[in-house]
Amino acid sequence: MFGLFRSWRRKRLLRTPFPAEWLAIVERNVPLYRRLPPAQQESVRHSIRILLAEKNFEGCGGLVMTDEIRVTIAAHAALLLLGRARDLFPNLESVLVYPSAYRGPVTQRLPSGVIEEGEQGRLGESWHDGVVVLSWDDTMRGAADSGDGHNVVLHEFAHQLDQEDGTADGTPYLGGRSLYAAWARVLGADFERLREGPGVLDRYGATNPAEFFAVATETFFEKPHQLRAQNGELYAQLRAYYDVDPAAEPPR
Repeated sequence: MFGLFRSWRRKRLLRTPFPAEWLAIVERNVPLYRRLPPAQQESVRHSIRILLAEKNFEGCGGLVMTDEIRVTIAAHAALLLLGRARDLFPNLESVLVYPSAYRGPVTQRLPSGVIEEGEQGRLGESWHDGVVVLSWDDTMRGAADSGDGHNVVLHEFAHQLDQEDGTADGTPYLGGRSLYAAWARVLGADFERLREGPGVLDRYGATNPAEFFAVATETFFEKPHQLRAQNGELYAQLRAYYDVDPAAEPPR
């Protein structure tokens, strides 16, 4: 029953025009959107509408939430949904936004075996219980240079896709059993390559398979030509998963 109501509510929502002021924000703050074909731009706008209607956006650390913040974040997240007919980040409930990099708790085991607790600076994180945390300054910094391979929103929302099945293992829901073998082969091989030495992918992706998928997602959207040239099979897997080909346009 709830699913039918949600479907009806979404259809009603999408019958209304996309606000002109929101479109101006998207075109100004999300360069990746401008490079999409018209049909995919429309799909992104639809996802933005639904995300803003169904997810909670909350300012933290004194940040006052505005439409610019909400729309900019939702638009970047919507880029990851072009290939998905299912729910839009079904486990996500809230997006918490700090003005800039913030400090979060960290626990580590020292060589002596002692557990040490402390804090570290963070730009963003994705929680299993339905929360994404972001730094607004770093969101805008990543958006301003859409070719540097770093985008905290794409990174953290890729983690949300990965975590949908309850496990952060670098393998999101792919839809068909036959797809998992190729995914594991390609991403596993490129993960090992990254652990052995540098390439177009940021070395942070060598931390574990979950971070590899998030870093690969950033690189796919922001350095598509370099990724296709250096990691062709990885690029093909991500192109099929995200249903978009950012390398189709000439290099900038």
